[in-house]
Amino acid sequence: MTRGLFFSFFIRITIALAFVAAMRIWFNPRGWMFDVVLIIGWAAINAFLLARSVRQNIARLQASTAAIPERHVGVIDPTYSDFDALARAISIASDHVERALNDASESRRELEAMIDSMQNAVVAVDAAGRIQWSNQRLQRLIPDTSPGRAVRIGHALVQTIRDPSLLECVRVALEQRVVSEARSTSLVPGRIFEVTVSPMPGGGAVAVLHDITRIEQVERTQRDFVANVSHELRTPLTSISGYVETLLDHEASLSPQAREFLSTILKNATRMNRLTEDLLVMARVESSEQELHPAPIPADVLVHDAVQAMSGLVQDTEAVLEIGEITTAEVIADTDAILQVLSNLIENGIKYGQARNESHSRILVSAREVSDPIDAVEFSVRDFGSGIASEHLTRIFERFYRVDKARSRESGGTGLGLAIARHMVLTHGGAIRAESELNAGSTFLFTLPKALSSAE
Repeated sequence: MTRGLFFSFFIRITIALAFVAAMRIWFNPRGWMFDVVLIIGWAAINAFLLARSVRQNIARLQASTAAIPERHVGVIDPTYSDFDALARAISIASDHVERALNDASESRRELEAMIDSMQNAVVAVDAAGRIQWSNQRLQRLIPDTSPGRAVRIGHALVQTIRDPSLLECVRVALEQRVVSEARSTSLVPGRIFEVTVSPMPGGGAVAVLHDITRIEQVERTQRDFVANVSHELRTPLTSISGYVETLLDHEASLSPQAREFLSTILKNATRMNRLTEDLLVMARVESSEQELHPAPIPADVLVHDAVQAMSGLVQDTEAVLEIGEITTAEVIADTDAILQVLSNLIENGIKYGQARNESHSRILVSAREVSDPIDAVEFSVRDFGSGIASEHLTRIFERFYRVDKARSRESGGTGLGLAIARHMVLTHGGAIRAESELNAGSTFLFTLPKALSSAE
């Protein structure tokens, strides 16, 4: 007999005794006091035992419910049959929670395995900058930088990693809630990392460190090779050009055919000289060997100086070079570098900006203030030629990329002018792009940050 049936039996006995006592009191009123006391005592004892048993049973169900997040409670056998439905509901909930926790644990293990297999080092921190998780790649890197110190969960990131670039990226991501990027050269001696830190929706941030040491070494080797080859080519090319010019100017006995051959040699030697010069400039710009000296300078001064510098080429080609909208706002720029950028863009406009029905090119140079995304001055060089197809716009700033190879070869282009311009603008903290429409000309635009005195 279960405890529930046992107490049910006692309740029935209590009701029967109460009925018998009532009958006795009805027929024998003199003994009613004893019967009432007996019934009340019997009921009190049963009520106490029943209440204690119910409390114990509820406490058992409560303990089983509280244990659900930590362990599977299994099938609960309640003392009272009235609690059978509740016990079954708790057991079912326990099964669901256990399956959900198992699935979550399995997903977490899979995610950790995938991140551990990455070649990039990954570390996650909370809103206070304490390490929450890191993969094995990072854990192998840290002993290289700090022997005897390992990555510990709960420790501040600054206690484990002392690289200023990485810590600044993490600070920006945590405080400003934006993706922050940097280049780290002091995390591991002799190695270069590309750092990207992204804020997490629930607070904290995740930092990914990509080792680009090998890529940097290959690019440096390529730059050195190009620079060395260009230096070696300058001397023989200069000699060839000098001897050919001497023959053309002072040798009267040359036949027309010989003069034509020598002119072709001189033309190609001159083009090779321009190519080597552009390669040397490109190598200096990419390797940061070319020292820039940015200073405040009015935008209109840059435009006028660039137009003046190109006056000789304009006269030779009979091009029309005009100045459009202009601003006197000051920008932070290295004058020589930005003049070279504008000269390259204007020269491209002169070479390729001739409309079909026109005998000469027309170029419009402008400068205006913009405020998106930052306060800057936007310079533009527009031509009115045949334009550039949309599929070429994303690649025209690549080295040696040509839209029309035959026409570029005829005009003496090296394919490096736009690439040099792009690197110089990016070095100044600006941006460069091209807009074009077929048969409607092209516009090359680049921005430079405004000087503080102009922005205020």
